[in-house]
Formats: sequence, C-alpha cells, structure tokens
Amino acid sequence: MLVLARKMGESIVIGDDIVVKIISVDNGVVKLGIDAPKEVSIIRNELIEEVKETNKAASIEEVNENDIASLNKILGK
Repeated sequence: MLVLARKMGESIVIGDDIVVKIISVDNGVVKLGIDAPKEVSIIRNELIEEVKETNKAASIEEVNENDIASLNKILGK
C-alpha cells in the first residue's frame, strides 16, 4: 500500500485519467473529490463489505427439510 500525505487542495493522479483531490478536512473527516472516466466504478468499501456479508448470511440460512424433499421429487431422487 502506498501512503501519501496531502494537504487541502492537493491531489494525486492514478494512471492517466483518475485524479483524487483533497476537498476538505474537518473533525477527522477527509472529503475527497474523484475525477474519473464514467466506465470506472467507484464504490465505498463499506458498501462492498455489507453486500459480501449479506450474501454470506443468505448462503448459510437454514434449509427447510420440506424444501429439500420437494426438490428431490422434482429431480426424481
């Protein structure tokens, strides 16, 4: 991981066409401005983690015995 120190108003460039600028710093909160092409997806990490956890929880939900029996009938087992 590259760690950089930037002051308000300063920016970094990623690749040829992504610019990340420090917009403000207030009470420990940093506001970033990101200028990137429309085809570049920018998503907050906590949203990605929330979706992962939701998917994980859904995949380990308790399976109903009747659902298994019905599925077996459909599949001919």
